[in-house]
Amino acid sequence: MKKILLAFDGSHFSEGACEFARNLNEKNRILLVGAFLPQVDYANLWSYSSGGITGPLFIPVVEGEDSDAVQRNMERFEKFCKKNNIEFRIHKDYYDFALPELRKETRFADLLLLGGEKFYENLGTNEPNDYLKDALHGVECPVVVVPEKYEFPHSNILTYDGTEDSVYAIKQFAYIFPELTGNKTILVYVNRKGEDRLPEEVSIGELAARHFKDLTLEHLRAESKKYFNTWLLENKGAILVSGAFGRSALSRSFKKSFVTDVIKEQRLPVFIAHN
Repeated sequence: MKKILLAFDGSHFSEGACEFARNLNEKNRILLVGAFLPQVDYANLWSYSSGGITGPLFIPVVEGEDSDAVQRNMERFEKFCKKNNIEFRIHKDYYDFALPELRKETRFADLLLLGGEKFYENLGTNEPNDYLKDALHGVECPVVVVPEKYEFPHSNILTYDGTEDSVYAIKQFAYIFPELTGNKTILVYVNRKGEDRLPEEVSIGELAARHFKDLTLEHLRAESKKYFNTWLLENKGAILVSGAFGRSALSRSFKKSFVTDVIKEQRLPVFIAHN
């Protein structure tokens, strides 16, 4: 049984993330922990000082935070879990030090679910960019960022560029979601040297084929980001698997994180894991 953390911020409630959890529970029972944060200054939520300060940061609650709305969300979450026979817990004591407490929660969870459209909605922007990047770097377990409207994955897209992070993400996905490894799986790869040969071809082939029964390889010719985005649209009902957010050669080949684009355009659930 996996322990999955589902984080809600302020008065926002992600039905998409809840539905993802429901589908997982139908395949293999989970413990779903709802973490209910107050509405705080999320622009600074995941920021640590680089000046050697190791203590927790104080994250002030935004004035006018609607505690009644948070309470309604907790009741809605509890009702949802009971209706769908999901074992659940509710954690809500984040009003003074949201960052260290939530980060500690991820240390003791197998997976964090975030509603991609809801978690940063109060920033007043459609761009996750640095905010979401910082959030994804701050957690201590893999993350799935879920759109509000999507098909639950019946195929997997593994992004690979030969780096440690890309291999780590593929392994973590297989370990956490064995119930999805039987899906049709495409390993999308790009060679940093511009060659057609798959980086460490024998090694990655041996690893991926052991975990994914229906595996094919797709060489990404990185002449344009548009090609990849168009190709992704043709793979409905997929989940995208990526290593460290925005660091890979795959991202650098596009000059901007392709993961950011996928999240922003709310196309697919995205699984992200980094060491």
